[in-house]
Amino acid sequence: MSPPDGPTRRLCFAAPLAVTGCGLRPAKRRPETTRGAPAPFSLADAVASDARPPAERVRDVWRHPQETLTFFGLKPGMTVIELWPGVGWYTAILAPWLARNGGRLIAAGLETTGAQPPSAIRLMAAYRQRLASHPDLFGKVEVTAFGPHTGPLGPPASADMVLSFRNLHNWMAEGFADKALRDVAAVLKPGGVFGVEEHRAAAGAVQDPTAPTGYVTEAYVRALAADAGLAFSASSEINGNPKDTRDHPFGVWTLPPTRQSAPDGKPDNLLFDHRPYDAIGESDRMTLRFVRR
Repeated sequence: MSPPDGPTRRLCFAAPLAVTGCGLRPAKRRPETTRGAPAPFSLADAVASDARPPAERVRDVWRHPQETLTFFGLKPGMTVIELWPGVGWYTAILAPWLARNGGRLIAAGLETTGAQPPSAIRLMAAYRQRLASHPDLFGKVEVTAFGPHTGPLGPPASADMVLSFRNLHNWMAEGFADKALRDVAAVLKPGGVFGVEEHRAAAGAVQDPTAPTGYVTEAYVRALAADAGLAFSASSEINGNPKDTRDHPFGVWTLPPTRQSAPDGKPDNLLFDHRPYDAIGESDRMTLRFVRR
């Protein structure tokens, strides 16, 4: 496993787990239209809902959820699989919207069997607890497992869209990125979409296949996808950050929200100067759309 933006330390346990303690409030009841029909519930409504705690909403300036999901082509009635949803940052948008628009969300979380670290088990328990605490908000989300030892993501050609937010570097670190993308291709319907957001290495950089800094070149992602049978469709600069120099002492995890200050396994360095990294903000990210051939 790898740490806070994904498994091991980079599984984002510190910042996200704090979010689970926030008292989520159900979304405000929207007025009904004439003849008892429910009022429309747009993606903007889901993003702006009071049900999203402040600790999550504050990151919209870096993650641009409405624009990102629109770019991927999210539509009513879709069956969507979210890979490694963490504590549910995107789930809090996707699940209510899909539930109100005739769709279905499947959350393919971390494996919690075998040699997985306790942190993975805690993270998935927190995710399930969040879903269960507000069924009126999240609707019926099917929770499954996804990892190097799991089987198919679902029946062949059964999903309209699969989404991954800053996970690919973790799959590379664990040595199953190629298997992961083959699983994605197998579960997508022909023409189905694989949406990827990932920390972006500099163009032309030599890619370490284990992604130790958390950054991945766009060329490497495209090659992995092509090998799995996924055709590149489009890219967007929605989540780009030109201030990110990528030369940080603890890789991408030096930046917010992780703000790592010491090597993995070592106590935080209380003298570490976070100011230049906080000034950068969150990482430069590629946003790519692929389709199943």
